[in-house]
Amino acid sequence: MRKDIILSCRKIRFLMIKNNLVSKYTKLKYRNHKTMVNNDQISNVLNRQFNNKKPNEVVVSDLTYVQVGGKWHYICLLIDLFNRKIIGYSARPNKTAELVKQSFHKITQPLNKITLFHTDRGNEFKNKIIDEILITFNTKISLIAKGCSYDDAVAEKTYKTFKTEFIKSKKFENLTQLKCELFDFVNWYNNLRIHGSLNYLTPVVEFRKWQST
Repeated sequence: MRKDIILSCRKIRFLMIKNNLVSKYTKLKYRNHKTMVNNDQISNVLNRQFNNKKPNEVVVSDLTYVQVGGKWHYICLLIDLFNRKIIGYSARPNKTAELVKQSFHKITQPLNKITLFHTDRGNEFKNKIIDEILITFNTKISLIAKGCSYDDAVAEKTYKTFKTEFIKSKKFENLTQLKCELFDFVNWYNNLRIHGSLNYLTPVVEFRKWQST
């Protein structure tokens, strides 16, 4: 429960040392595999303009990996820049366009409200399946500059939090368990977790209420 207690970093550090507390941090070993990169001449339309967006106007995305039963599986998150809410998500054994497609299927808002879809140059996002979704709902695509993760800073920050607060603290035996716990995490992340980028408000209720005042 949030108690609205304000402490300095030094005081927090003192209390953590006193109580033998250690913050979570990311320490996953993953052997990178060479994958195809999207070299299409698609510009970075978003151009790092991450703030002051309307609800569902701009969605950013990326993929990450997780151990499930001793094998690597993959997770795709779709994030609304308006309030940093995770509006779509999926988990599958393979890093393919189907993973991204399933994330879009999780979105409950009308897809035609999304005017821009921004992501990195992973080849999973370059596929007829994804193209058809974007064309159908008149959504423009924006890609980061090759090798420039800062162009997708919000997605990068979300995934860092995701790895630290979800993946690192869990052990997944199978895909069914991963999907169930991913559902719970997304619900907590959107409705209960406070976000520094939102003036320490929760995305779904508090930030929307604050925006309307």
